[in-house]
Amino acid sequence: MALQYESQSELRSLSTEPSQPPRRKRTLVRVVIYLVLLAIVAVVVWRVYQNKQQAAANTLRQAAMLQNRPVPVQVMPVEQKAMPIYLSALGTVTPYMSVTVKARVSGELLPVKFVEGQEVRQGETILQIDPKPYIAALDQAKGTEAHDEALLKNAQAEYARYKALYDAGVTSKETLDADAASLGQYEGAIASDKAAIENAQLQLNWCTIQPPISGKIGLRLVDPGNLVAANTTNLVIINQLKPIAVYFTLPENQLPEVLKRLRSDRRMPVDAYDRGDVQKLAQGELLTADNQIDTTTGTDRMKAVFANENEVLFPNQFVNIHLVLENRPNAIIVPSAAIQTGTQGPFVWAVSKDSSGATVADIKPVKIALAEGQVTILDSGVARGDNVVTDGADRLRPGQLVTVSRAPAQTTLNDEEPGQASQPKPPLTESHPSAAAAAALNQKSAHQKQGKQ
Repeated sequence: MALQYESQSELRSLSTEPSQPPRRKRTLVRVVIYLVLLAIVAVVVWRVYQNKQQAAANTLRQAAMLQNRPVPVQVMPVEQKAMPIYLSALGTVTPYMSVTVKARVSGELLPVKFVEGQEVRQGETILQIDPKPYIAALDQAKGTEAHDEALLKNAQAEYARYKALYDAGVTSKETLDADAASLGQYEGAIASDKAAIENAQLQLNWCTIQPPISGKIGLRLVDPGNLVAANTTNLVIINQLKPIAVYFTLPENQLPEVLKRLRSDRRMPVDAYDRGDVQKLAQGELLTADNQIDTTTGTDRMKAVFANENEVLFPNQFVNIHLVLENRPNAIIVPSAAIQTGTQGPFVWAVSKDSSGATVADIKPVKIALAEGQVTILDSGVARGDNVVTDGADRLRPGQLVTVSRAPAQTTLNDEEPGQASQPKPPLTESHPSAAAAAALNQKSAHQKQGKQ
């Protein structure tokens, strides 16, 4: 039994010993696989990290290249000249006087005696109503007067005779009184006849239509041959254009200063500009202000008068009014497009030369006195002759390299006062040494990208 037991145990030991080496082998295989996978992951992570580092380096290199690349901008010089300080308003051109011509008598309109659009003078004959009916009425009134004058003479003779008879005691008092009454009736008839003649003559005179003012006549509203009604039919409109008036409104908070100047008998110049508020059309002066403020708008109505010798102002034309309050003889002027606003307040980008001779842009804080349309008056910040950026400022940073060009609108800002000499502007270059370096760096980067591809 002992031998059998030992043989069985030996057999079990023999059967178990060969199975251990394959298990260890499988464990080693797993370890190797895990290590290979970790190595692959590490290589992938390293390549991704390396690519990111290279992309970041390329981005920084391109940003540096862009920063070193000059930015194209447009500049305009700062000016110092006399500048008016004014109040702005929208005005409507109105004839100084306007007359709608109507017939004061009824009748047929005869051929007109004017050309549409011509200048007419007061007292000239421009239209005529057929006078024949009114000539007949005048003749009738004169005939009635002659008839009544004959009767009056007879009544005067009768009264004289009966007066003598009454004084002699031949006739009665009643007869004398009747003759006196008849005489009074004829005298009254004669007075009425004279009034009728004056009225007929007036009607006849009104057949000839004359303008009550001098001015430019408009288009004919009724053609000859038509029957016109008295005081009803509009025949033509006459507008006085020399001088001409412009009505505009100002807010009530601006009214005290204007009224103060008017009360002090100071002339207040008024400039009329076109609808775009760019071109000056005419210059006049403020005549008066209305005597009350409009409660619905809080504004007061003003009237300005312009000589309008060249007739650039036309009725019902809209103009921009500049009511001049004062004139600054040495105002610092920059284009309004050059003014920028930051956290520290308004500023401009000024273009100048740095120590290496390159053209750069820098920030200059400014203090604004007044904005006048397309230009702004400054109290401080820049000086005459400085060049400020009007276009391209959104891409600038302090010390940014720039290439400059003159803005097309500079001719409108460089209008010097008569007798005032222009100051020399600092020279501006279109290129600098840094531009060549930036171009070389761009070319080198392009070659590197082609080699990698």
